[in-house]
Amino acid sequence: MQENLADQLTVDDMAKTALFSKFHFTRIFQRATGVSPGRFLSALRLQQAKRLLRSTSLSVADVSLRVGYSSVGTFSSRFTRSVGLSPTTFRRLGGFTTHVPIADGHAVADRPGGTVRGRITGAPGMPANRVFVGMFPQRIPEGRPVQCRILDTPGQFTLDPVPAGAWHLLAHSVGPDEEKVPAADATWVGSIGPLLITRHRSLEVDLSLQPMRIVDPPVLLALLDARQSALRRERARRRTIGARHG
Repeated sequence: MQENLADQLTVDDMAKTALFSKFHFTRIFQRATGVSPGRFLSALRLQQAKRLLRSTSLSVADVSLRVGYSSVGTFSSRFTRSVGLSPTTFRRLGGFTTHVPIADGHAVADRPGGTVRGRITGAPGMPANRVFVGMFPQRIPEGRPVQCRILDTPGQFTLDPVPAGAWHLLAHSVGPDEEKVPAADATWVGSIGPLLITRHRSLEVDLSLQPMRIVDPPVLLALLDARQSALRRERARRRTIGARHG
């Protein structure tokens, strides 16, 4: 997939390459990744578009063609819906955001909800960077979550209220040096779900973040600006050292 993003790949094409029937391939793929082959391919295209917007001076139209879109309007709409920023705004902000809005549609907001709380932990070697945790309708972290929190470091979280329904709990953390290393080496992810939320129900869920694998769906949301929290921690550390020697 990653080597043919500009081509009009179909599920039949992917299944033939893997020497499986279309239906068997789709079942195996969805079991491994949590999403269908088509959704995964679409996410890879948008992930590559994010890279190109940040690292090249290609126009938005050229970027859309390079990731398999024949219509720049369709590309811009899908990019904005999934990433949370338009392609031009994403480029202007360097690919980072400090705010992730939650869904505000009446179909979600009017549902009586419950609470999800727990603890985010990182596998050995994970830096103590900002962590995004949110509830999404699908396994891909894109668009507006129905509820979310941003933690300065891994730790306790509470999501309240979470609308009634079946949601995926998704979390990710990106280091301040993400621009200098491959995304797979800088991004840590975790997921649980679907979780059934009912009225007044409280769920306790612990989630461990692991380095992103090739089968993990890309994080399409604009990345949290981990650099700001890193700067805050460094200032706090210097103040502590200054107080000890003052």
